[in-house]
Amino acid sequence: MKKTKRRIALLLAGVLPAAASLAACDRAGAGDPPAELIPGEPTIGVAIFRFADTFMTAEREAISEAAEGLVNVDIVDSKNSQPKQNDIVDGFISKQYAAMAINPVDRTAAGVIIDKAKAAKVPVVFMNREPPADDMRKWDRIYYVGAKAEQSGTMEGELLADYWKSHPEADKNKDGVIQYVMLKGEPGHQDAELRTKFSVQALEDAGLQVEKLAEDTGMFDREKARAKMAAFYSAHGDKIEAVLANNDDMALGAIDALKDEGYFKYNKYMPVVGVDATAPALEALAEGTLLGTVINDAKAQGEATLSLANVLARGGTPSKENTGYDITDGKYVWIPYKKITKSNVQDAR
Repeated sequence: MKKTKRRIALLLAGVLPAAASLAACDRAGAGDPPAELIPGEPTIGVAIFRFADTFMTAEREAISEAAEGLVNVDIVDSKNSQPKQNDIVDGFISKQYAAMAINPVDRTAAGVIIDKAKAAKVPVVFMNREPPADDMRKWDRIYYVGAKAEQSGTMEGELLADYWKSHPEADKNKDGVIQYVMLKGEPGHQDAELRTKFSVQALEDAGLQVEKLAEDTGMFDREKARAKMAAFYSAHGDKIEAVLANNDDMALGAIDALKDEGYFKYNKYMPVVGVDATAPALEALAEGTLLGTVINDAKAQGEATLSLANVLARGGTPSKENTGYDITDGKYVWIPYKKITKSNVQDAR
C-alpha cells in the first residue's frame, strides 16, 4: 500500500472514554504525537524499554515509518521499568489490539508478558532483547527479531585485533599484551554477556595475549560510561591500551573521559570500539576518535518487527513469502551484523 504521512494511532474506534484516559496517561511524555486512526486497519501495541536509548530510538522510528498507510501503531515508552511495561501490556490487551511488539525491559520477565498474551490470544513479536528459549516455546504465536550478540562481540574483537597487529605503537609498554578495560551493558543482559565474552575470545583467537585491567557496567549509557572510564583512568592511567564497550553510547562515554585526559590530540590515541553504528558513533568515526563499531541494523530490525507483527495482526502466520524474511526455527528473524570503520562508514549511513 502506498505510504502516506506518518500515522501513529492511539486508540481503536469505539474505545470507551475511560480507556482513552488510560491511554493518555500511558503515553504521557512518550514523545510521539497523536494522529488519526487509519479506518479499518488493525492496531499494534509497541512497548519500548526506554525512549532515551539511542539505538531503540532508531528502531522505533523505523517501525513508525514502516507502518505508514499500512497499519496503526501505538508506541509507548516503558521508561526502563518492567512493572510499567507490564501495565502497558495490560493496556494493549484491554484495548483489544490485534498484536504487540515488545522490547522487554528485562528479558527474563518476558514469560509474564507471554502468559498474558497467550491468555488473551494476542500474538507478540519481541525485539532486540531475546527472551529465554523456554519462554519462546510457550506459544506458537511468539516471535523474535534481533541479531546474534556473539557475532557482534566477535567482530568487535576482530576490529581491535586488526588495529593492534598493524600498529605496533599501540603496545605502549612493549610487553606483547593488550592491557584493556571493558565497559559492559546491563548486568545479566544477554547482549552484554555475549559481547563481553566473544570480543575477548576473538582477540585470543587472533593469537593475541590480553590482560583485563578493569571491568564495570556502564548500563549502555554514555554518561555512566564516562564516569566509569574516568575511574578506570584514575586507577590505571596510561597503562590502559584499549577500550572494549558493549555499545556505542558507552564507547562514546569512554572517549569523552579520555578527551578529558588529553587523548585524541597531539598524536595521543587509544583504540576504542563499540557496537550499533549509531549516528553519533559514525560522527566519532569520521573525526577519528572511535576506532570501529559493528552495525546493529536498527532500521532493518524495526522493519522486520513491523512486518511480522502486521501479518500476525491480520490473523496470518509469518513466513518468508509474506514478510520477506527468513524465519529460523519458525520463530526467529536474525539481522546480520557488519564491521564498520572510517574506511567503509558509508555502508552504515
